[in-house]
Amino acid sequence: MSDEEKKPARKPLGLKRAVDAGEVKQTFSHGRTNKVAVEVKRRRKLVKPGEAPAPEPTPAPEPAPEPAPEPVAKKEPPKKAAPKKPAPAAETPQERVARLQREAEEDRLKLAEEARKRDEQKAKQAAEEEKKRQEDNKKAEEEAEKRAKEEAEAAKQAEAEPEAAPAKEEAPAAKGSPTPAARKFTPVARPEPKRPAKKKEDKRAAKDTGGGGKDKRRSGKLTVTKALNEDEGRRARSLAALKRAREKERRMQGGGSSKPREKQVRDVIVPEAITVGELAKRMGEKGADLVKELFNLDMMVTVNQTIDQDTAELLVEQFGHNIEKVSEADVDIDTEEDVDPEETLKARPPVVTIMGHVDHGKTSLLDALRGTDVTKGEAGGITQHIGSYQITTKDKQKITFLDTPGHAAFTEMRQRGANVTDIVVLVVAADDGIMPQTIEAINHTKAAGVPMIVAINKMDKPEADPNNIRSRLLEHEVIVEAMSGDVQDVEISAKEKTGLDELLEKIALQAELLELKARPDRDADATVIEAQLDKGRGPVATVLITRGTLKRGDTFVVGTESGRVRAIVNDQGKQIKEAGPSMPVEVLGLGGVPSAGDQLTVVENEQRAREVAEYRQEKATEKRTALAPTSFDTMFNNLQSNVIEWPVLVKADVQGSVEAIVNALHNISTDDIKARVLHAGVGAITESDVTLAAASNAPIIGFGVRPNAKARELVKRDGVRMMYYDVIYHLTEDVAKEMAGELGPERIETVVGRAAVKQVFKSGKKDKAAGLLVEEGVIRKGLFARLTREDVIVSATTIASLRRFKDDVDEVRAGLECGVVLEDTNDIQPGDQLEVFEVEERERTLEVG
Repeated sequence: MSDEEKKPARKPLGLKRAVDAGEVKQTFSHGRTNKVAVEVKRRRKLVKPGEAPAPEPTPAPEPAPEPAPEPVAKKEPPKKAAPKKPAPAAETPQERVARLQREAEEDRLKLAEEARKRDEQKAKQAAEEEKKRQEDNKKAEEEAEKRAKEEAEAAKQAEAEPEAAPAKEEAPAAKGSPTPAARKFTPVARPEPKRPAKKKEDKRAAKDTGGGGKDKRRSGKLTVTKALNEDEGRRARSLAALKRAREKERRMQGGGSSKPREKQVRDVIVPEAITVGELAKRMGEKGADLVKELFNLDMMVTVNQTIDQDTAELLVEQFGHNIEKVSEADVDIDTEEDVDPEETLKARPPVVTIMGHVDHGKTSLLDALRGTDVTKGEAGGITQHIGSYQITTKDKQKITFLDTPGHAAFTEMRQRGANVTDIVVLVVAADDGIMPQTIEAINHTKAAGVPMIVAINKMDKPEADPNNIRSRLLEHEVIVEAMSGDVQDVEISAKEKTGLDELLEKIALQAELLELKARPDRDADATVIEAQLDKGRGPVATVLITRGTLKRGDTFVVGTESGRVRAIVNDQGKQIKEAGPSMPVEVLGLGGVPSAGDQLTVVENEQRAREVAEYRQEKATEKRTALAPTSFDTMFNNLQSNVIEWPVLVKADVQGSVEAIVNALHNISTDDIKARVLHAGVGAITESDVTLAAASNAPIIGFGVRPNAKARELVKRDGVRMMYYDVIYHLTEDVAKEMAGELGPERIETVVGRAAVKQVFKSGKKDKAAGLLVEEGVIRKGLFARLTREDVIVSATTIASLRRFKDDVDEVRAGLECGVVLEDTNDIQPGDQLEVFEVEERERTLEVG
């Protein structure tokens, strides 16, 4: 143990201060921090009267709380504050305020002077303490130096004594042997480190740095504050540096930086056109890298620009990925390729469509089967929508029925009904026979390739003749079983409800032969039978599930619209959670009104549904705006044509009615006038419809709909003509009359007589008279006449004067000669022909197809 360790520990230098040291951490820009020592005043301790206060090295604080010292701007404070004067009796409020302000200023100055004196006293005391501390330190250093010198001299003497003895022993050995001694040193005591000397060097270094006072002396000491704040005064690491360090550590843990990161090869789906940014995202590469590669290919593009499929293929191969080319058509859903395995199919109810001529009892038959009364709710007693219902027979089997309109205007509805059905029930009235819509229904059934069952209705009437119906069906190649054919027939009466059980049995038998199956445990596919815009529920579509199960919450796309199933309503008006195959339901939650006949397909998510819907909308817009191929002949014919256009707006309750009305209007059009449908839509008549009609001076046809309140106000203000209908043949009749009225009355010409010009005479100063020989018919005064020369019309005029010899006459018959004066023409030559005709105006009519 050295002398320094034996010596008692030196008492640390310090000074009792009247303040406590505190620290505040300062944060600067670029991550730098620093800690600054601050002084906190001790609180004044109150003592009881008569007790001696505790000894304090500093003067006691003033009784009043010390305000923060304010800087005095080089102004000498008064040496003695003036005593407060009592307030005079007749002092005004202004004087009192001024006096109080003056007294407050004097008090403030007094307090500032006391604070200054106190600070001076503290500084003086601190300087004395510092001087005393320096003297103590100096003495301690001198003692340490003296002690260090003594220890150094003692160590030198100890080293010198052992070295002298080995030197004497080695001298004789060197004389007798030429080789050096094996041991030429002796172990000595380990010298202790010269700690005081080191302190001296540290002190000199501190002096060289220019430091002094407390900071210089305590710079080499380790304190608790320094131990806990090692980075004090240093520049702290930035957030980016910390992130880089963590990322490096993560890479090291994941396999070490020596291993190169394996490139992930992706299968990149590339459409016909794609932006650079989207391609980079699909490849998992940086967009800047792709832009750089395109720059190398001499293509100056940005991340947001679109490139073609071939360029995208070059980029994908350059970065080592695999490309999968797709076309725009691949975005669409092709349900024909999606075929369910045979083992997943299960039996489903048959879909039966009831077809036939108008007023042959189709809806009455369905009412008899369902036990309801739908006919009373139909306008005019005829069906104008496709109705869909599902009934349960006595043997607990379900059958889905579709009721189609029989009116001539609803051809497309009947065609849709035939396309989605399994069996067609052709209703023929026994007292009426085969009618045009009956023949059309037979043709639709043959085109759809579905089996047919003939139901001969109204057998309760005395004039019913079922054999006549069977014979008439032979004309259209429909041979019933009674005549050795393969078409089943049944005699029924919907009014008396006879023969219905037999009809259901034959439907069940036909369905059993067809072996109708569908897969229920998959996403649903359905066909839109009817669609409408309901005021309270929004777009509503009546669909028939063809396969799968439609559930509430499913995302689907139908035609050009997408949506999410908010509610499913069955034919009885009850909400259900799901609908299986062959079930007709109403679906709520569409983005818009689809077209009847569109396919509804459930997709995996909303993004896919929107993608397909947007693609179909683009294709529909292209088709609608595409110009038909034209030629110069077509262009000149259009320029020369005098076809009158009759503008009209059509709004109906369901999509099928809109189609039927638009087709009926086109069928009414002729070569002289045609209907121009400005807009056709589903739902109530809105303000935009009225505004469009007012701008185009067109009437609005409302079929089963009415305008809303705001639209009614616009109708009154703009004077737009409204045409409301509930039965379609009333609509077609009125529109035909309107269009005929636009053309005006029909002019019919009837030739009365013909005459040849033999000679031309002067009649008065200007006019010329023609001597005629009447060849055919009669020439009458005041009739229209046409003057032709070599079968070319020279002028169209009227006969102003007619004479025979010198007498004015009203008419001249064939074989006689006469003289005539024509109005507004003197271009008459011998050999011309004069044709006289009458014009009859009749009311024009247009055929309603």
